[in-house]
Amino acid sequence: MSGLKLFHTTKGGVTEVTPRLADVEADVQDLIEAYMETMLGVRFLASEYVIDCVDGGRIDSLGLDENNAPVIVEYKRSTDAGVINQGLYYMSWLTAHKDAFRSLVRDRLGVSAASQVLWSAPRLICVAGDFTRYDAHAVREHRRSIDLVRYRFFGNDHFGLETVASVMGHSAMAKRVRRRAAGLPPARSEGGALAELAEAADEVLLGLGDGITRVQRKQYAAYQRLRNFACVCPPQQTKLLVYLKADPKKVDLIPGFTRDVTGLGHHGTGDLEVQLRTERDLERAHDLFRLSYAAA
Repeated sequence: MSGLKLFHTTKGGVTEVTPRLADVEADVQDLIEAYMETMLGVRFLASEYVIDCVDGGRIDSLGLDENNAPVIVEYKRSTDAGVINQGLYYMSWLTAHKDAFRSLVRDRLGVSAASQVLWSAPRLICVAGDFTRYDAHAVREHRRSIDLVRYRFFGNDHFGLETVASVMGHSAMAKRVRRRAAGLPPARSEGGALAELAEAADEVLLGLGDGITRVQRKQYAAYQRLRNFACVCPPQQTKLLVYLKADPKKVDLIPGFTRDVTGLGHHGTGDLEVQLRTERDLERAHDLFRLSYAAA
C-alpha cells in the first residue's frame, strides 16, 4: 500500500485533523475533476459522460493519462461493492466505441492528442471512501488496468488519496512473475550491453514497490503507480536515458549523469534526465529512482 498523498485545497489553515468522508459523492468528484492532472496525472475530458447503449449510463469522469491512455474514473462516497463492475462495464463500452472517444479527445485536446490515444492500456480508477479485501482480490482477477484509490478529507483545506491496489492489464508483468516463481533467470533481449542495462533498469524500477505498472509506448516505457514516476527511452548508441519526476533543483546535478530538462522537449514525462552507461551508473541512480517514486 502506498503512503497517503495530501493535497492543499485552499489557502487557509487546517481547522481540524480528523479524517472524514465527503457529505455527498459529488464533493469528491468535483474536487478531483478540478485538479485531476495534479492528483491523478490525468487530463480531464468530460464529466457525467452519457453512453449510448441499451441499459444506458453515465461515466463519472473521462480523461487521458500522461501516456495518452484512456481513463475512466468512478467515485463512491463510502464502500460500494459495485464500483469495480460498474467501471468495467463502462470500459467495455469505451473500447467498443473508440471513435466517440477520439472525437472527444480531438475536441478537447486537439488532433495530435487524438491520433496518439493508447488503446492497448485503457485504465479504470475507482475512488471511494474504502474498499474491502474482496475488492483488492477481484481486481487481480481481471485483465484490465485498475487502480483502487481511497480518499479522505482533512478539515476544510486538505484532501488525501491513498492507493489501495493497482493492477496492470498487460501480460508482461505476469510473465515476469512466473519466471521468478519458477526460478528462471530474467529473459535477455538482443542488442548487447545497453539492452542488458535496460533490462536491469526495468527490474529495479518494477521492484521499487507493489503495484507498479509498465506501459510501453513506441518512444518510451513509462513506470507508474497511479502516475508516471519514470520513463525509459530505447537505448541510444552509448547511453540509456531515464526521465524522472524528481525535482532537479533538489538534486546535485552531475555532468554526464544527471541533467535538468525542465522546459526542454523529450519523450516521456519528468524534468530530471538520468544518463546510464554502465551498471555502476544504475547503482548510483537507485536513490534518484526512489526519490521520483515518492514524489509521484
